[in-house]
Amino acid sequence: MKWTDIQMIAIALEDAHPQVDNLNLRYTDLHRWVCGLDGFDDDPAKSSEKILEAIQMAWIDERD
Repeated sequence: MKWTDIQMIAIALEDAHPQVDNLNLRYTDLHRWVCGLDGFDDDPAKSSEKILEAIQMAWIDERD
């Protein structure tokens, strides 16, 4: 997975962290969790607040 695979990342985060309050999270935690996902192989420095926000919104939608 790459940073641009927003929906795939959201699904993987929901599988890996179903207990997390994904409405109220720190982007530093989100960044760490994404980088730790199995199959994630992008450069950690290529993320941005905009990307992390998109991942968070997709994760919220995935849970609903």
